[in-house]
Amino acid sequence: MRKRQQSQNEGTSAMSQAPGNQRPNNTCCFCWCCCCSCSWSSDFKPPYHHHHHPSILASKVLLTVRNEDRGDNAGRPTHTTKMESIQAVEECQNPTPDEIMSWSQNFDKMMKTPAGRNLFREFLRTEYSEENLLFWLACEDLKKEQNKKVVEEKARLIYEDYISILSPKEVSLDSRVREVINRNLLDPNPHMYEDAQLQIYTLMHRDSFPRFLNSQIYKSLVESTAGSSTSES
Repeated sequence: MRKRQQSQNEGTSAMSQAPGNQRPNNTCCFCWCCCCSCSWSSDFKPPYHHHHHPSILASKVLLTVRNEDRGDNAGRPTHTTKMESIQAVEECQNPTPDEIMSWSQNFDKMMKTPAGRNLFREFLRTEYSEENLLFWLACEDLKKEQNKKVVEEKARLIYEDYISILSPKEVSLDSRVREVINRNLLDPNPHMYEDAQLQIYTLMHRDSFPRFLNSQIYKSLVESTAGSSTSES
């Protein structure tokens, strides 16, 4: 009798150690069935990471950020970004020579003109800080929105694209401003990012703008307009 019980225990032990009955180490902490879609693996990335892939659903609108990531995320779920007001290049008229020269004296004036923003954005792209201007433009667009549901959606997208620490386009904000944003997320409104927008605007003014004026991008434009003015006269 004792031998029979011992053999049964050994058989049960062998079955529990069989590969088919082992619980995978990389499965979700809540379930481990074959249909579990939340299995953990060594290359797992938080779902928020995928919110930052670029795409635009409206005509004449394109947000091109991290296109190179699409190849790395093949087979993984992707999420589109619906920042419909942020165009790759804002439509504008050619600036006059006087306007171009005035930009060197007045950052605010340059930021109020689409042509000035386009040129400044081109420069920021060379310094890998284009997200600062994109964030500022997204906040300007949010201020114009009145529909509550659209406000909530755009506020969430702005947070995921520019505020979240998981975003590749995260802008630099201090802890105080981040706390204000987190409180505002409980009840989003069109002006909820004003403090953050002002902080980034000041950063661009003090940090990026002086280098922009000394950049080849701006100097070449000044020289070309000066040459065309001379030839016309």
